[in-house]
Amino acid sequence: MQLFTWIVGLLLAAIWLHRLVDTALGMPRLVDISTPECDRSASARVSIVVPARNEAEHIEPALRSLLALDYPDYEVIAVNDRSTDATGEIMRRVAADSSDRLRVIEISELPPGWMGKTHAMWRAAQQASGEWILFTDADVIFRPDALRRAVAYADAEQADHLVLFPTHVLKTFGERMMIGFFQALFIFGHRPWKVADPKTKDHMGIGAFNLVRRSVYEAVGTYQALRLQVIDDMKLGEIIKLRGYRQRNVFGRDLLRLWWAKGALGVVDNLSKNFFALLHFSPKRAVGAIFLLLFLNLVPFVGLALAHRGARVPFAVAVAVIALVYLGQSWYSEVKTWFFIFHPVSTLMFAYIVLRSMVLTLHRGGVMWRGTLYPLDELKSGMAIK
Repeated sequence: MQLFTWIVGLLLAAIWLHRLVDTALGMPRLVDISTPECDRSASARVSIVVPARNEAEHIEPALRSLLALDYPDYEVIAVNDRSTDATGEIMRRVAADSSDRLRVIEISELPPGWMGKTHAMWRAAQQASGEWILFTDADVIFRPDALRRAVAYADAEQADHLVLFPTHVLKTFGERMMIGFFQALFIFGHRPWKVADPKTKDHMGIGAFNLVRRSVYEAVGTYQALRLQVIDDMKLGEIIKLRGYRQRNVFGRDLLRLWWAKGALGVVDNLSKNFFALLHFSPKRAVGAIFLLLFLNLVPFVGLALAHRGARVPFAVAVAVIALVYLGQSWYSEVKTWFFIFHPVSTLMFAYIVLRSMVLTLHRGGVMWRGTLYPLDELKSGMAIK
């Protein structure tokens, strides 16, 4: 038993140390375009697409922040996708004050074979006139210089697709705990510093800011190719990378601000839609994901507490590395280092999210999102990227 404990501890320590070194060497390669040296001009025309369904709480400040951009040549196309609240009314009122900068598209019915959001973005992009198309969400607040800095960087890098990571607004303890864990999971899973390397499969897409050259968007088949993708933002990034186009990720402190979820349970609700889709709707993959989550993130703490004497050392190393991961996050976000103490709690919550996502999807026979049920058989058949 003592030998087994040592083997498990050493394995976990090795995994976490490898992750730490990889991240420590990789993350500094990502540029922060909010710095003075990235304060450059740009002029290519941009079409900003904002899909919204029942976003009355967020849509007005989001649209007004877009209308206040200091960019010289852009248009905003907002899509009211079958909203049952005041979203459409608010959009039209803001558009009336926009000097024709903002146009509103009304969608009253969803055609068969589409997710609501992908259909809304596809419809808006059909009317876009820009050299670039920026797909963003209805709850994102832009700083006035965000678009200018992003387009200038994309032009300088000759990029075809640019992702700008938003700054998460965190208002509660539960939000900080859950987002801290999610950010660590996301960074390790997708390795954003590898996205620019054409030799890797690492790719990126963020719903808050997917800036794509129009020619590239059309070349990869537009959102018609992704019409039944639940995780549409990441899948757009994946198909762009697979087709050999140039992809870049950047930070930009406070250039975008996003209050993504209300409380820990809000994070649970938001991610329950996505996780089973991320695992290709496979129960075996879901069970495997839960096992890996618990083994990698919970066992180090359990081993540190229960192992005897020297056998605790490798578990202590793994826990120390986890603490360093949270230290690194504290440089980029509002998640403080000491939140690593709650890493085991977050682990259990995320294991629950994966289980909940699978059970709800199988029980309902599909994914329920924003009041629409998307049948599982259709979602599986529509997965363009396996």
